[in-house]
Amino acid sequence: MKLIGGIDEAGRGAVIGPMVVAGVTIDPKSEKKLKTLGVKDSKDIKPKKREQLYDHIQKIARDIIVFKVAPCRIDSYRKMGINLDKIEAMKMAEIIEFKPDAKFYVDALTQNPKRFKEVISGFLKTKNVDLVVDNYMDESVVVVGAASIIAKVERDREIAELKQTLGVDFGVGYPHDPLTIQFMEKIIAETNGKNLPDYIRKSWVTTEMMQEKNWQKKIMEFVLRK
Repeated sequence: MKLIGGIDEAGRGAVIGPMVVAGVTIDPKSEKKLKTLGVKDSKDIKPKKREQLYDHIQKIARDIIVFKVAPCRIDSYRKMGINLDKIEAMKMAEIIEFKPDAKFYVDALTQNPKRFKEVISGFLKTKNVDLVVDNYMDESVVVVGAASIIAKVERDREIAELKQTLGVDFGVGYPHDPLTIQFMEKIIAETNGKNLPDYIRKSWVTTEMMQEKNWQKKIMEFVLRK
């Protein structure tokens, strides 16, 4: 019986920390086990429950593959003209290549799932892969929900480790978080917007706007001193 696989990501829009892409493959008969456990889109599950489900998924899954794309790597790709959709598609294709005989379901965050499927397929060495790409797959296909949980927990752990290393609570690492923005402002002010740490996505518009704001502030302070 053909295995089924799900792929999802966490941290796509973050300004701090990695983007994590995870793939989970299971026997079709294990779908019911995952549903019974309450596996679904990680955004609808509280952190403690996600950790518990993470352990259950590890036991049930046939394979779990996780790629962590560091901020500095994302910046490098973008300098080469490879946008975030293509970075994500590349990693998803790599996951599929581990089990090309499985039927894969992929959650697409783009507005054009058909086009995103074409991009993923373009990176595949194996042709004629059974691949379904659509929006909200993490809500409708339980194995994609499992992948979203794995990706989310892995990213959360990376962020927790970074906070411990820095000794600072900078929030969740997304631009919508006031703690994250406060932390970014502090780092940019301290470095004068140059040589930012590798855990910050330098090519992000949020970062660039904050650097510009800091630069304008410095100019104004200089003018006022005159």
